[in-house]
Amino acid sequence: MRATEIIHAHGHENVLSTNKTTFEITKETHLTKRGDCVIAVGSDKGANDLSLRFKKIAQSEGARIEICIEVDSEVEVINACGNRHLSFTHPTDLVIRKSDYVCGRTLAIMADKAAKDFSRMLVEKLRNPRQRVKVTVTAESAI
Repeated sequence: MRATEIIHAHGHENVLSTNKTTFEITKETHLTKRGDCVIAVGSDKGANDLSLRFKKIAQSEGARIEICIEVDSEVEVINACGNRHLSFTHPTDLVIRKSDYVCGRTLAIMADKAAKDFSRMLVEKLRNPRQRVKVTVTAESAI
């Protein structure tokens, strides 16, 4: 089984992309420099906006989740895992984690990259408030 979600967002001048354990996409449009994991703002989806099909697949045993971030010609691909405890309840945030911590904001866990691991060319583009960001998230499970 497979489900894909397309999320549109944009950059922000305060994007730092220095967090060592997570990265986040948010519907919020305000960002301070304390938000070192936020890579895109003004997204059209938060965790609770994802389709029921996507959520069910991401919660299934052995689910794999691929996150593809596209900014102009720059592309970053992150591989992560789903988990049966994912609740997808947060109205504005989507957080991808290197750890196995799960809360209502969590989209995926055990990711192979965090914000600090992204290409600096991509991060520079993400600092432009007019920059459009396309995030393609695919959940896949054998079940």
